[in-house]
Amino acid sequence: MLIAFKLLGSIALLIYGMKVMSEALQKLAGPQLRHLLGAMTTNRFSGVATGALVTVAVQSSAATTVMTVSFVNAALLTLSQAISIIMGANIGTTMSAWIMSAGFSFNVTMLVWPAFLVGIILIQLGKHRYIGDFLFGLSFLLFALGMLKEGGIEMDLASKPAVVDFFASFKTNYGTILLFLLIGTILTAMVQSSAALMAITMVLCSTGAITIFQGIALVMGENIGTTVTANLAALSANTQARRTAMAHLLFNVFGVIWVLILFFPFVRMVCGVVGLDPEAPEQSATQLSFALATFHTFFNVINTAVLIWFIPQIEKLVCFLIRPKEGEDEDEFRLQFIRGGIMKTPELSVLQAQKEIVVFGEKMQHLFDLVKELYASQQDEQLFNKLYERIKKGEDVSDKMENEIGRYLGDVGSAHLSDDTKQKIRSMLRQISELESVGDSCFNLARIMSRKRQNKVWFEDWLNDGILQMFALLDESLTKMNFALSTPRKDVDIRESIDVEQRINDCRNTLKKQNIENLDAHLYDYNNGTVFNDLIGECEKTGDYIINVVEARLGVQRKVQPQQLV
Repeated sequence: MLIAFKLLGSIALLIYGMKVMSEALQKLAGPQLRHLLGAMTTNRFSGVATGALVTVAVQSSAATTVMTVSFVNAALLTLSQAISIIMGANIGTTMSAWIMSAGFSFNVTMLVWPAFLVGIILIQLGKHRYIGDFLFGLSFLLFALGMLKEGGIEMDLASKPAVVDFFASFKTNYGTILLFLLIGTILTAMVQSSAALMAITMVLCSTGAITIFQGIALVMGENIGTTVTANLAALSANTQARRTAMAHLLFNVFGVIWVLILFFPFVRMVCGVVGLDPEAPEQSATQLSFALATFHTFFNVINTAVLIWFIPQIEKLVCFLIRPKEGEDEDEFRLQFIRGGIMKTPELSVLQAQKEIVVFGEKMQHLFDLVKELYASQQDEQLFNKLYERIKKGEDVSDKMENEIGRYLGDVGSAHLSDDTKQKIRSMLRQISELESVGDSCFNLARIMSRKRQNKVWFEDWLNDGILQMFALLDESLTKMNFALSTPRKDVDIRESIDVEQRINDCRNTLKKQNIENLDAHLYDYNNGTVFNDLIGECEKTGDYIINVVEARLGVQRKVQPQQLV
C-alpha cells in the first residue's frame, strides 16, 4: 500500500512539475507566442517546425494545441496554419518521452537539489522569477521520475507470480493490442497528461509487468487520449476552433490505424534501432524506456511526413464533418485577406488591409440588418433573445476587427514608407475606428430595444413608421458607404452620401419635434416618448459614423453646417 501511494504521489508530482514548467515558459514568452505562431506559419513546413519548437519550449503539446485552438477561435490563425502547427506539436511532445527515458537510465535525483536551490533563489529575488518557476517545475519533474523508478524497483512485479500470470494471460495478438490501446486512451483522457501515462508505461515495462508490445499499445492509446484536451477546450469555441481540435484527433487516429496494420514488424524495427530483442525474457530497463521513446518519435515523425502533403484534404474533411450552426458562420470573426507572416511590400500590405476593411464594412451592414430583424421580432421572445445575442457577438467582432487591422497597419507603418502610403494608413485607421463605432451604435440600438421590450413599451403604427423610415435611410447610407469602400476613390461621389446623411438629420429633427408635440398632447406616456427619442437619436449617431467612414475613405473633411447642429 505504501509503495502504491508512493507511485501515485510521484505521478501527481510529475503532472504538477510539467504544469509549472509549461506555465513558466509561456509567461516567459508572453504575447510573442501569438506573433511567433503567426509569423512562422507562412507554409506547411514552417508551421510544423513552429509547432515542434513551441512544444519543446513549453514542454506540453496540450498547451500548444489549446493555445492554437484559442488563436483559431479568435481568427488569429487559419485552419490550415493550425493543422500544420498541431502536426509539429505532436513531434515536439516526443521530447518529454526522451526526458523520461533518460530518467530511467541514470539517477536524475542528483540534479534535483541544485535545481531546487537555484530556482528558489531566483523566485525570491523576483527579477528572474519565471526562470526560477521553470527550474522549480523541472526539479519536481526530475524528482518524480526518480521516485517512479525507485517505486518500480521496490514493487518488483516480475517476481510476483500473481502479477506475472495476470499479464501473461494476455497473449501477444491483435486483440490484446487493441485492449491496451483502449486502456491507454481512457487513462490519458482521464489524467489529461500523456507525459504521466508515458511514465507509468515505462515503469510497467521496466519492471517486467507488461511486454514491450503491450507498452507500445498503451503509447498509441496515449496519442489518441491526449487529443481530448484540445477537443474539450473547443467545445465552447467557434466552428473553426472545433475543426482544429477535430483535425488533431484525425491526425492521431490515422497514425494509429497505419501502425496497427504494420504493428509487429514496425515494433521489431523500432526495437532493433535501440538494440532490444522484444522476445527476450530478460530485458534492460534502459533499453525498454528508450524503445518506447523511439517508437513515440517514429510514430509522430512518420505520421507528419505522410500527412503534411494532405493538409488541404484534411481541412476539407473537418469542414465536412463539423458544420457551422445556423447563423454562426456569418457571425464569426475571421480575417480573410490579412494573414500571419512576414510583411510583403508596404503597398501590398496596405492593399490587403483595405480589402479587409471592405469586409469590415459588409459585416457592419449585416449587423444592422440584424438590428432591423430584432425590431420586427419584439413579440417573439425566443427569436428576440437569439438575435440580441448575435448582435452582441457582432459588436465584439467589430472590436476584434478594429484591433487586428489596426495592429497590422501599425506593423506596416513601422516600415520606411512614402508620404502617400502614410496618408493611406492614417485614412484606414480612421475608417476602422468609425466602423467600430457603427458596431457600437448597432448594439446600443439593440439595448434600447431590449429596454423597450422589458418595460412593455409598444408603439403605435405611426411611431413605428418613423423608426422604419430612419432604418431605411441608414440602410441606404450603409450601402453607399460600402460602395465607397470597395470602389476606387475617383469613381465615388461623396455628395450622394452627404445627401443621405442630411436626410437622416432632417428626419431626426422632424421626428423629435413631433415627439415633443405628441407628449404635450398626452397622446402617449413619457416612457414611450423617451424610448422613441433614444432610438431616433442613436440612429442619427449611426448615420454620423457612416458618413465619417466615407469621408475617411475619400480623404475629405467637411465643415459642419449650422443647421446640422439642431
